[in-house]
Amino acid sequence: MGPDPYDRNCPTRQLLDRIGDQWTVLIVGALSGGPLRFTELGRRVDGISQKVLTQTLRSLVRDGILTRTAYPTIPPKVEYQLTALGRNLSEPLDMLDRWARQHMSSVQEARDAYDAEHTPASA
Repeated sequence: MGPDPYDRNCPTRQLLDRIGDQWTVLIVGALSGGPLRFTELGRRVDGISQKVLTQTLRSLVRDGILTRTAYPTIPPKVEYQLTALGRNLSEPLDMLDRWARQHMSSVQEARDAYDAEHTPASA
């Protein structure tokens, strides 16, 4: 039997967790336009801490989704870019991004209706 992400011990579960992480989605999306430096990524992915950005980038490099290139300059210059595997991943993530943008108003309407129905009336 092949990989089964529904089995908690299957390595594909870890990969799905990585791919489904909000920061991975945003970092891969940011890099789909070309390589960026650490500080550029930090500015592009609003709200991510330096620590989480560092950890996520390290994991994505380890997984073969990104490459990290350090240039011997002063000050040091480090760029991150998608590998072929990362570019392949960016395609379905881009579809998710488009879906979210197209359907956000419908989701917001559903949220508002739910909240109106489930919020206790003010006394």
